[in-house]
Amino acid sequence: MSSVSVIRTSPKTVLEDCGTLMHSAGYERSVHRDKETILKINLSWSLFYPACSTPPWQLDGVLSTLRNDGYQDVVCVENQTVVTHPWKGAYNNKWLPVLKRHGVEYQPLTDVEWVPFSSKAEMLAMNDLVGEILIPKTFLGSNVIHLPTVKTHGHTTTTGAIKNAFWGLIPKYRHHAHKMIHEVLMDLLAIQQEIHTGIFAAMDGAVCGNGAGPRTMEPYIGNILLASEDQVAIDAVAAKIMGFDPMSIDYIRIAHDRGLGTGDPDQIEIVGMDRSEFDHLNFGFTTTKSLVIKWDQRLRKGTVSIPWLHNLLFHSPIFRSFIFASGFYHDRFWYPRTGMKNIRAFSNTGWGKLFEKYEYGEYPEYTEVKEWNPY
Repeated sequence: MSSVSVIRTSPKTVLEDCGTLMHSAGYERSVHRDKETILKINLSWSLFYPACSTPPWQLDGVLSTLRNDGYQDVVCVENQTVVTHPWKGAYNNKWLPVLKRHGVEYQPLTDVEWVPFSSKAEMLAMNDLVGEILIPKTFLGSNVIHLPTVKTHGHTTTTGAIKNAFWGLIPKYRHHAHKMIHEVLMDLLAIQQEIHTGIFAAMDGAVCGNGAGPRTMEPYIGNILLASEDQVAIDAVAAKIMGFDPMSIDYIRIAHDRGLGTGDPDQIEIVGMDRSEFDHLNFGFTTTKSLVIKWDQRLRKGTVSIPWLHNLLFHSPIFRSFIFASGFYHDRFWYPRTGMKNIRAFSNTGWGKLFEKYEYGEYPEYTEVKEWNPY
């Protein structure tokens, strides 16, 4: 039976709680000391916004646990997308001083070698989407620990450990995957299970995101942490806590039906918290769509039966106007208005005060990261 560790936490105890969480989930069974361990951070916005990306205490707590338990070969990775920048995101989310203190390298995946990979599993969408599947060479034979947050997503209802591989295993054309996102996530989950010697996730629900995720959300203080070696189970448990029926969410149900993990909460053992307490957890979240996601879906679905128009909009330089519009809306319009108001309110909470205690450090010097062809 798959198990998920769920524990209560607080700003004063979160670092110790991360260790308790990971040990109660038995992370050492799947994260092998003699293999390189890749920390796959979650970056949904280059700017800081509560629950949007991996918070510094989550990274700090996981690294403290790994170091205390004797793990030496650890590297932290994230990718470039059409709307995020790995170095700017690392600075604004205060990761770099945490990594430096623990002696861990930060490696944007744009700068590593990607190699062709042929999966033994049936691919539902990846072959049609990208043609040749590429993966980072360093992922082969490594452990991976995902560091997602508990939040909603306009394309997938919820997002978590499974979708965190999205940025790590697709070097380009990622945004085109949204038209078959649930099938793509199944392909990526199957690929992960082939290439990694161990897979684990430690999810932050101390601060959650409700509404129009993964960026324009309402922050919600959840005060919980989750961990599991079953990526489907942890996403199912997080979805249930948010207030959704996990098996009604396509990517969780399909993964369960394909034997890639356990998506039915009734079949998942809860550790770290009494089952009756867990059963009463319900944050009452609802998923809505941001203006950008709403129009992305309308245009993609509305033109898919008109190939020449679809290709013109999404596979030509015209697509750059959509990228610009998304950046302008999120960074220049929504963030200074609604976003900053929410951040000010968050700053008055215990978690906001903890975030303030972490340092930004010096702005990083970096060579320009590779920009994948977005068409």
